[in-house]
Amino acid sequence: MNKLVANADEAIKDIHDGAVIMLGGFGLCGIPENCITALVKKGTKQLTCISNNAGVDDFGIGLMLQTKQVKKMISSYVGENAEFERQLLSGELEVELIPQGTLATRCMAAGYGMPAVFTPAGVGTEVAEGKETRVFDGKTYLMEYAFDADFAIVKAWKGDTHGNLIFKDTARNFNPMMAMAGKVTIAEVEELVPAGTLDPNHIHTPGIYVHRIFQGSDYEKRIEQRTIRKKA
Repeated sequence: MNKLVANADEAIKDIHDGAVIMLGGFGLCGIPENCITALVKKGTKQLTCISNNAGVDDFGIGLMLQTKQVKKMISSYVGENAEFERQLLSGELEVELIPQGTLATRCMAAGYGMPAVFTPAGVGTEVAEGKETRVFDGKTYLMEYAFDADFAIVKAWKGDTHGNLIFKDTARNFNPMMAMAGKVTIAEVEELVPAGTLDPNHIHTPGIYVHRIFQGSDYEKRIEQRTIRKKA
């Protein structure tokens, strides 16, 4: 099945106001830059965004925060975004901060078709408030529900027209597990090749999980905090 679409605008055209979307990436590494730009242009509002972080003020999800398109952020780390902080403290933005491992596991549970998982992370903290607990072998665990996302938007290094994806280096972060978890998964890739070109042994995400794919362009690949060694 050919899953190719022309560009980011076509790929995200049916993302509606109030949608729940996953966005792959870690910091600014491996984020779907083209789709974020298209969402800003489209002006879709009241979004719930599931992402490891919220970008920075002028890049990544931070662009959607600037335009007040995000109603709720479900994240693990948001410390590099002053606009996020302002909206949180002013009550404009709803935020659910969860442990990073729990975020990853809830993505995987959705991909595996599991309704919930049990984890010890967060027991005895604010994370546990209002959540069911169980004791296994004398240890307390929280029940965490799998995410229920309308769309998952990921960015890969290389893909084919059947939606098979290969991620490069550290961009293989939250992208593979989120690609499994959305009702509709959209993939933007740096290089698009014909089906059958990729070595099956190198594929990280099988095309069965991907519904739309396109070749992106003009990637900045910005570094969140650039740290270099001082000259001797």
